[in-house]
Amino acid sequence: MESMETEAAFSSENYSGSQGVYIYRPADAGKAHGERPLKKRKVTQEPKPPSENTCPFVPLLDGDESEQSIKLRYQTYEQLWSGILDKVDAEVLENVSSFVKTVSPDMYGGCIPAALITVGSNVSSLTRLLSRLNDQLTSAGEGGVIVLESGDAPNLKTTLKNVIRAAITNTETNDGYQSFLADRQGPRLLGYDLDLLGDYVTRKNVKHLVLAFRDSEAFDPGILTDLFFLLSSWLDRIPLTLLFGISTSIELFEGRLPRSSVSLLKGRYFELHGASNCVDHIYERVQAEGGRFWLGRNLTGVLFEKSNDYFQTPEAFCRTLKYAYMSHFFANPISVLLADRVGEDLQHHKLCEAIRNVPSFREYCEILLEDGKTQQVRDLLEDDKLLLSETTRLIRAGQRSMHDMFQAVTFISILLKELNISKKVSISELSIRALCGELQKSPLLEDILAAFRRLDSSKVAGLLPRLPEALRSLPDFRGVEAEFRSLTQAHKGSEPLRSEYDSQNSVIGTTIVKQRVKLDTGKAKLPEECIKYTRIIDRCYTLLRSYFVNILVFPQELPLHEAFLLDMRNPIKEVFAPRARFAIERALSNPLDYLLFTSQDTERKISAKQPPTAILYQLYLESGALVNMYDLWTAFYAVFESEQGDSCDERMTMALFYRALSELRALGMLKHSRKKLDHIAKSAWMGL
Repeated sequence: MESMETEAAFSSENYSGSQGVYIYRPADAGKAHGERPLKKRKVTQEPKPPSENTCPFVPLLDGDESEQSIKLRYQTYEQLWSGILDKVDAEVLENVSSFVKTVSPDMYGGCIPAALITVGSNVSSLTRLLSRLNDQLTSAGEGGVIVLESGDAPNLKTTLKNVIRAAITNTETNDGYQSFLADRQGPRLLGYDLDLLGDYVTRKNVKHLVLAFRDSEAFDPGILTDLFFLLSSWLDRIPLTLLFGISTSIELFEGRLPRSSVSLLKGRYFELHGASNCVDHIYERVQAEGGRFWLGRNLTGVLFEKSNDYFQTPEAFCRTLKYAYMSHFFANPISVLLADRVGEDLQHHKLCEAIRNVPSFREYCEILLEDGKTQQVRDLLEDDKLLLSETTRLIRAGQRSMHDMFQAVTFISILLKELNISKKVSISELSIRALCGELQKSPLLEDILAAFRRLDSSKVAGLLPRLPEALRSLPDFRGVEAEFRSLTQAHKGSEPLRSEYDSQNSVIGTTIVKQRVKLDTGKAKLPEECIKYTRIIDRCYTLLRSYFVNILVFPQELPLHEAFLLDMRNPIKEVFAPRARFAIERALSNPLDYLLFTSQDTERKISAKQPPTAILYQLYLESGALVNMYDLWTAFYAVFESEQGDSCDERMTMALFYRALSELRALGMLKHSRKKLDHIAKSAWMGL
């Protein structure tokens, strides 16, 4: 029976025209049967290293700027900006690095050394700190940092495996990790065996290995407890230091752990700047410690307005600053004068013409003319070599003035803290007032000077070393300081010297006038030492007032401030605080502002040559709160029919209509109406 079915299956009736025949032909007929094909070699084209001579800046001055000038602008920009963010937490990094390199379990009685770092809202700074600490340890060949996330520790075995793998790949890469496992002599160990980490420490002579828990509050306390007990038994073979990033507080972190595991840890506490304090710290470092380039009042206002509107990380704030620096050096041809060395080959006629057209240079020439120095003005307008020499002198003088001004702002900030004045003003607000020229005659400065007069000799002695260098270098101030030192050294009393302006040297008397008690304030009789101290305080007061008047100048009055001061508000504000809704509404209502329109018929507002979404949006603006779908479709089709005539494809136009309708709905412009099924409702109005 089976043979009959087989014959029927292979009979000629079954091989009709519907059956296909396929012939297999090997690609390589000469290859022996069963031989494995050769593995194809992966050919990758290595990227060419960037050339050292490439410069992303473009030539200015109508394209006539010299190549050396372009490179100088770019090099100056990189030199001024490099390392700004790295200096923010330099003090904390130095303290943590010193702790890691000097601590040992023997110092803490066999406990695991631990560094507790509170970061608050500034979580990103911990990542930057760990990266820089790892670079220090790996470059010195002393060890490295293992960063462990909460997701890397679901259980103890996986945690140990991730720790061992991260420690080895930190210096040996992933291929080195595989080679390390393969080359190891003896029995093959599992990936979570700490003997692997001990062998790695011995081979590489690792002295300091930091295990960092970046988000320590998110870890399971039970896993941390087991991990601490296990690591404590390996401290004699693995030089471990634990580092915990804490967003809440030390007390809450310790409260989540059992006392038995907390007793295994001992170390120090460190604190990173908060996000807001860090932003102020970055700005203060950029402005006060910079010696060649500054940001103006308008730009500073935009930066801190953006920071106050929403949470901003130090990295985001630095990106805004970096864009401001880049904008200045990219688009300002006279910024080349900020370079360390400006050679004579930069005496380009176009550059000199640009300098002569700067508004502050024209004002400087007008001042010279008012002083009767006509020949000097003529030489500056005709002699390029003399112009560049005078320009360099003016820029250096302006840079000194700006540097001294921000040193004065920093000193005012110190005085506000030391004098306990009720008005607490941040360094950013003080900088804005100084850049506006308002700080020189402000009531705040008067309050500071009045409070300085009331200081006793011990507090004045503590403030003297913190005075700005421009004030301490004055000959008159040196004489006052010498008298103060000799007076305080000769003073033998236990109490500090007090001036007549001190409240303790005031006497309150009472008189009765018309049956009313009247209080009169007078001065007590002072000893000779206090009288001399009062004279010294008066001289210091006069010198301080004169110093603030001379230093707190209006930056826009400095000649050629356009080279070292950037105060363009709009570019930064449009880039980092764009008005997205305004831009979308303008693009939909006036698309020709953004598109290249070649048609001569530009008087018609709505045209079939515009994008379909823009056409529908303009029809949408002409309607009420509720829009009939059929009426809207009829008006949309009429726009295309009026221009295309009989060639207008209704199906294609309807497809464009529904696509434009869905795009407006995605933008939040409209929604379905619950009142009428064949209507749509507006959900946004232009300009609101």
